[in-house]
Amino acid sequence: MSDLLLEEIIVYGAVFLLCALIIGFYLLKKNKSSKVVAQKVATAKEEGLFEPVSLHPYINPDICIGSGACVRACPEKDILGIVNGKATVINASNCVGHGACFHACPVEAISLRIGTETRGVDLPHVNQNFETNMPGIFIAGELGGMGLIKNSVEQGQQAMDSIAKSKSKASETEYDVAIVGAGPAGISATLAAKKHGLKAITLEQDSLGGTVYTFPRAKVVMTSPMELPLHGKVKLFNTSKDELLTIWNEVIDKHDLDIVEQTKVEDIVPQANQTFKVVTNQNTEYVAQNVLLAIGRRGTPRKLDVPGEVSEKVAYRLLDSETIENKQVLVVGGGDSAIESALLLKDRNTVTLSYRKDKFSRLKPANKDNVLKAEQDGSLQIIFESNVTEINDNHVHLELQDGSTTVLDNDLVYIFAGGELPTKFLERAGIEITKRFGYIVKKYR
Repeated sequence: MSDLLLEEIIVYGAVFLLCALIIGFYLLKKNKSSKVVAQKVATAKEEGLFEPVSLHPYINPDICIGSGACVRACPEKDILGIVNGKATVINASNCVGHGACFHACPVEAISLRIGTETRGVDLPHVNQNFETNMPGIFIAGELGGMGLIKNSVEQGQQAMDSIAKSKSKASETEYDVAIVGAGPAGISATLAAKKHGLKAITLEQDSLGGTVYTFPRAKVVMTSPMELPLHGKVKLFNTSKDELLTIWNEVIDKHDLDIVEQTKVEDIVPQANQTFKVVTNQNTEYVAQNVLLAIGRRGTPRKLDVPGEVSEKVAYRLLDSETIENKQVLVVGGGDSAIESALLLKDRNTVTLSYRKDKFSRLKPANKDNVLKAEQDGSLQIIFESNVTEINDNHVHLELQDGSTTVLDNDLVYIFAGGELPTKFLERAGIEITKRFGYIVKKYR
């Protein structure tokens, strides 16, 4: 064997060995990463975070190539991961429905869905133009399943675009469109209506911002830019509720939008001439050719139905937490809203958190860590497996798991027991509601 041939064999052998080492190292790293993600999935299942509660990605394993583009695109932590070369959902309960994973997937293996095969979600019938089964009534935002602020803003504009296209003649009614709700979808729709030259009025049962207004003051509500009709792009990152509401107020003032606050819509009554009479709790009525519902899914807060709950010291949302000091406070609930409120109040007050279950589930990781830390350092008392049975002027009564009762000194009670879909309100307007299982919201780009 010649020296040249021997040198070639050595070189090729070295290259082969190097390639084998690189591939081996890659496979070892990939296998280790896969095991880490698999453990996270197992933990999520144990903690009740694996099942989604709202809009979430569904991954078709027969199409997925495991590129990891969806994982990199997701703005949240540990929502998606790769196991054995396929993408998987980890903490689905913490998914905010951003949709970035859907757009990032190079092979369209992801669809965005509401509900699962075993857990249905009540949804109103809405077509691709955001119109319900009742011609002239449209739905955008959280009520239709799109809870993320950026997505709600987009839907508000798109729904109003559909209304503008369907308007074939000059309206003889008071308004071309009545917009119910001044949250993200409602404000966007109001701007879009003015852009299209439509006569519009917006009615909000609370204050500007809708659901956002009820967030604790310091809560971050925006993490990416959004496009506001008539106004342009608003670049927002790590923006608080107050900052976002300030921007919206400036936009509303600049464009002279007609928004009526503290006015709850009680009924939407179809008229014989294919218009709608919008009836409010202020004994006012508005007649509109179209109605856009941009309200939340929760409707009226769920009550505990216990003696004393009608007291003025009982509230179902926390506003201006910094003004509350030196109070004995009871926070009821085990969701993120309850936890965040308790954490905001604990430093200047004596706070007790009452939760009916034996442990927290479906909490954002940061909230869970912070509330358990607060319990350990004594700044917050948590009473698991407890239920409020009575509220009076100076005390609140809790029934414990063993059937006994404890009485706490109390000045304020905040109840975060969720809310219910405003089904009766929608059905009175003729809107059909169906429980959807694994309903596909977005499948194609």
